[in-house]
Amino acid sequence: MVIIAALLLFQGAAEAWTHSHSGTHPRSKRAPPQAFTAVVTHVTDGDTIWVSVGGGVQAIDVRLQGIDAPEICQDYGGVAAGALLQHLQHQTVSVTGRARDKYGRMVAKVSLNGQDVGAWLVENGHAWSYHNKRSLGPYGKQETAARQAGHGLWASSSPIEPKLFRKRTKCYKPSHK
Repeated sequence: MVIIAALLLFQGAAEAWTHSHSGTHPRSKRAPPQAFTAVVTHVTDGDTIWVSVGGGVQAIDVRLQGIDAPEICQDYGGVAAGALLQHLQHQTVSVTGRARDKYGRMVAKVSLNGQDVGAWLVENGHAWSYHNKRSLGPYGKQETAARQAGHGLWASSSPIEPKLFRKRTKCYKPSHK
C-alpha cells in the first residue's frame, strides 16, 4: 500500500512537471519546485540524463544544475559521459527541479544516496562549476581542488570550457532521446 502511494506521488510530480512544461509557455523558465525520486534510464552526455518515475509516465530529460561538462564531440566529453553513466545508470536518484532550459530540459539538482551528483562530477574533474566573471559558481571549491590535483579533464594542459567550445564549433546539438 505504501509503495503504491509513493508511486502515485512520484508519478504525479513527474506528470505535473511534464504538463506544466509541455510547451504552452515556451519562454517561461521558472516553475514551482518539483521534487521526486526516479530511476536514471539514459545518460546523454556529462551533464544531461533521462529519468523515469515508472507507471507509464514519459521519461524526463534533466540537465544537471550548476555544472557544465564537455560536449560529446569535445576532448574529454566521452569520458565525462562515461563516468556519469557508470555512476548513475539504473540508479534511483532524488531530483529537485524548478526551471527548464531553452531546449525544454528540466534543470535540476540530482542526488544519489544523499550525494550531490553535480558536486561529484566537478570534484572528480568531469565538469566545470557553472560560473561567470564574478562568481566561481556553486561548485567553485570542488573545481579549484580538482584543478590543483589534476583530476580528470584537469590532467590536460589546456582544457576548453564548454561554453567557449560551443561558440567555436558547430558540433554541439542538444540530444533528445
